[in-house]
Amino acid sequence: MKNLLTKAEEDVCLKKLGERLRYYRKLRGFSNYEYFAYEIQMSRTQYGKYESGGNIQFSTLLNILKALDVSVEEFFAEGFN
Repeated sequence: MKNLLTKAEEDVCLKKLGERLRYYRKLRGFSNYEYFAYEIQMSRTQYGKYESGGNIQFSTLLNILKALDVSVEEFFAEGFN
């Protein structure tokens, strides 16, 4: 198949996604990711993996963005060309 991401490209995208999650979490006043994960009833370990660049299901991302009060358009507006 053509035009698929390489593993390295996928890792870069997931790392950017994690950085954006961290940015918006802190912007919303949650200095600690563990407290935010607790507030949204998500495993702290799992949420920490997402911020560190772990793979995430799109539906999970949508739920996190809703909790952060961030639209999908706003979330992907920077850093994802």
